[in-house]
Amino acid sequence: MSKQTVIFILLLIALVLSAPLWYNSSEEDPLKPKQTGKTHETVFLTTPKGDEKATYVSNSHPQNVIFMIGDGMGLSQITAGSIAKQDGLALEKFRHIGLIKTYSTKLITDSAAGATAMATGSKTYNGAISMNVKQQNLKTILEYAEEDGWVSGVVTTATVTHATPACFYGHQPERRKVNRKLAAQFIAQDIEVLMGGGWTYFKDGPDGRDLIEEAQEKEYFVTNNIEQVGDYRPDKMLCLISPQLPPKVKERGNFLPLATKKSIEILDHPKAGFFLMVEGAQIDWRGHENKSSLLIEEMLDFDKAIAEALAFAEKDGNTLVIVTADHETGGYSINGGNKKTGEVKGKFTSDYHTATMVPVFAYGPGAESFTGVYDNTEIFFKLKHLMQVDKKNIQ
Repeated sequence: MSKQTVIFILLLIALVLSAPLWYNSSEEDPLKPKQTGKTHETVFLTTPKGDEKATYVSNSHPQNVIFMIGDGMGLSQITAGSIAKQDGLALEKFRHIGLIKTYSTKLITDSAAGATAMATGSKTYNGAISMNVKQQNLKTILEYAEEDGWVSGVVTTATVTHATPACFYGHQPERRKVNRKLAAQFIAQDIEVLMGGGWTYFKDGPDGRDLIEEAQEKEYFVTNNIEQVGDYRPDKMLCLISPQLPPKVKERGNFLPLATKKSIEILDHPKAGFFLMVEGAQIDWRGHENKSSLLIEEMLDFDKAIAEALAFAEKDGNTLVIVTADHETGGYSINGGNKKTGEVKGKFTSDYHTATMVPVFAYGPGAESFTGVYDNTEIFFKLKHLMQVDKKNIQ
């Protein structure tokens, strides 16, 4: 073998071995956040009980956070939505994925305890609205954000005083028959956006108060129809689309994706940093009803809202989007169907919640913090550190 041949073979081997390096650099995943320097660390934060809690987080710090909860959304609900849509969910674009344990003080959580855990970092009893087992108020991540100068909003396809959304701004020892009390608690704060159902609880508030009028006095733009808002961008907005519980997706139309988009437009304007919670509430309701086709409709509607959040985050570059669930509902499974036609044959083992772990999807600065398997309370601690809203307790 000649010397020239040996040199040629060595060069060819070197080229093949280096191919993954130049391929990865030239074909970079557009949804993968850029990493520089030290990317992770373990930090210690103070728990509601005064203890220190270690949590594993990224060194990136987002300017905005969009926290999305598909109530009752487990892996089967997501899979069913993906099959039905056929061309893939927006949710499938996320690259950082984890699993959370959903138990409360009982193995099977309800939405109130599940949302309280994520909003406050504390496990509590079923039915509690951001209160601990001693019925003491727990400070929420939204309240931390507002106190630190962030603007904030809550969007839901339930009533705005329902368990999950209420846990981000309200405090009640029991979730039942407190709609008017929660409406009054919202008005007492300075949260910029609230959208969902529940006009009655504001118009006919506690002690005869007209909370709609009080909201207008506080300079909220008040409406019952998101579509009529158009391009107008108020500084503060209260949108209550139904007297009490909102209707199914076929009747309420594109409310959730439109409300998500409009909320982002409003909150992004001051450039102060924003926290937005968006709930696809009725995935859970259809699970309770054991209605597979209606569940899939709600899953696809929620995914449209996810697409709006993700589109903004990709363009903005400084927004963390987290998508998860408070629990799974129905013990839902997929037992057949047709991938080509989008048919799904789903069955249920229960008409209530289950204890199965649920997924967490994350995109944007700090997304790596949400991989792995951990308790739902960890979401609060990770967010509090990433958002830097409680600096005195960051070690």
